Amino acid sequence: MGGPWRSRAIYNRGLQRSNERWPLPTRGLARVFRSPEFVLSLLGGHPPVERDGRVLNRTSQAMLELTARLGPSGDPFADTAGTVDPVAMRRQLRLSSRLAMPIRTDIHVTGRTIPGPVGAPAIPVRVYRQFGAGVGGGRTGRSRLPAIVYFHGGGWVAGDLDSHDASCRMLAAASRCLVVSVDYRLAPEHPFPAAVDDCLAAYSWVHRNSADLGVAAGQVGVMGDSAGGNLAAVVAQLVRPGSASAEGDLPPVVAQGLIYPVTDARLDTESMRSMGEGFFLTRGAMEFFRDQYLTDRSDWEDPRASPLLADDLTGVAPALVVTAGFDPLRDDGASYAAALDKGGVDVEHRCYDDQIHGFMGMGILPDSLALATEVCDAMGMLMRRSAGADSRA
Repeated sequence: MGGPWRSRAIYNRGLQRSNERWPLPTRGLARVFRSPEFVLSLLGGHPPVERDGRVLNRTSQAMLELTARLGPSGDPFADTAGTVDPVAMRRQLRLSSRLAMPIRTDIHVTGRTIPGPVGAPAIPVRVYRQFGAGVGGGRTGRSRLPAIVYFHGGGWVAGDLDSHDASCRMLAAASRCLVVSVDYRLAPEHPFPAAVDDCLAAYSWVHRNSADLGVAAGQVGVMGDSAGGNLAAVVAQLVRPGSASAEGDLPPVVAQGLIYPVTDARLDTESMRSMGEGFFLTRGAMEFFRDQYLTDRSDWEDPRASPLLADDLTGVAPALVVTAGFDPLRDDGASYAAALDKGGVDVEHRCYDDQIHGFMGMGILPDSLALATEVCDAMGMLMRRSAGADSRA
């Protein structure tokens, strides 16, 4: 696993770089969290948090303590009556994401609307490419970029192109790949398997339109965080060689990046029990998300909902699996990485022991921002390494 030295080598920990824009509230929050001990002292002093042999990052702890002090008690997704409004949840995620991340300005961003599955609505997508990348290849196409189809997190209920815009900009820059972010249908309005169908359709569209997008032929991977990691794992399974679900001659995924993914909808793991309260994502929130998405309990064990429960993972694409030590979903990712390895899949599992769920989108925390950049860089390296291996096969 890359350590802090690697992260600092990739990312300058200063607050401002020429190719980034820091909105004033974001800049202010980042300055506050540069001094976590001061923040914790103002809140009355808090000793380090230890759980399962891990010590929580002090900056993450300061953010959690400050959020608990300033925010509503109990479930942050619930209103005063204790009910959860998915529309309000989506609005809250968009707002918090604007405050949490710097915005890369060296990225060309375009919006597209692509065909959805048969009988379903069109799918909005957003295409990201770093300025100058993949330009000048001429007829040979040698400079064409690999593509990463990105599925956002949000429990299959929240999240959209805007909530993950800054993260996809970072991914395009650090990975040196073209990124296509997918605005798949959300539950409860569109329960399982609508999201799976949309994500598979988007992956297929990128392949069919690789020349138009400037993508190297056949070099398409998938990536996602949390529920999006679940969808990325599912798509990678569905299009592997020999899969009955593969669409005709659709090429398999080159590589998959699974960021603290949900891999088992039964939610029965030790980390779900030991980390289910107090670390941003809660067990209660996960149960709510699951119930909105998987309205039929029998679907919990469908591999399209719980990719860990697939009978055979042979032939699935090489994987980067990223987990956080203080995350209820930590064991989901670890178990899936182990299952991939058992199936003969080339897999790299990185557990950032001191981080919490969602750290990839917490750019106001300097350590989290550095590690997020490291993960994006690692995904780019995996894409190129895997594509090279495929071309030699």
